[in-house]
Amino acid sequence: MWSDLVCPWCYLGKRRFERAVAELGVDVEVVHHSFQLDPSFPRGTSRPTREVLAEKYGRTPEEADAMQAQMEERAAADGLEYHLADAHMGNTVDGHRLVHLAAERGMADAVVERFYRAYFTESRSIFDRDSLVELAAEAGLDAEEARAVLESDAYEAEVAADGEQARALGASGVPFFVIDQRYGVAGAQSSEVFAQVLRRVTDGAAAG
Repeated sequence: MWSDLVCPWCYLGKRRFERAVAELGVDVEVVHHSFQLDPSFPRGTSRPTREVLAEKYGRTPEEADAMQAQMEERAAADGLEYHLADAHMGNTVDGHRLVHLAAERGMADAVVERFYRAYFTESRSIFDRDSLVELAAEAGLDAEEARAVLESDAYEAEVAADGEQARALGASGVPFFVIDQRYGVAGAQSSEVFAQVLRRVTDGAAAG
């Protein structure tokens, strides 16, 4: 599962995929991969998302606000609570580095989920290192280990490699899923679409 931590569709896609897994009752192993939508964003800074969206899509700030409101409605329909009016955008590499640390500790999903909830629901920063350490600790990581990672260049290469792998697989955006190393699913598809792919995999395994 390739995603960016500030991508509202990624959180939505994650939840829809999880719903499909739960409904089918299948056992899956989820591997989280990093993808930065804007790696050029200066570290340690942030900007209001409405400004970024307005510039990116050639909209007015008011139109960007409307886009955010529509996204909140989509999320609510899938049981997620988004508060995007005061959202900010920033560089996510540090958050992704902590997800790689969490993966080595068997806690990647917990950390990703905590970052998503903090950013989309609680309007907390995932760009400030103190905030990241606090959130990582809340998810179960050791705070001092998390801070040591952020004060070094640990996992920088892994984050970059994840993005390169996604692009090699043909992904130009996220979320992007590869299921059973055979089926690629781009975007926050419906739970039904994920279920169809998962059934194809399980039926094939049973037939084999």
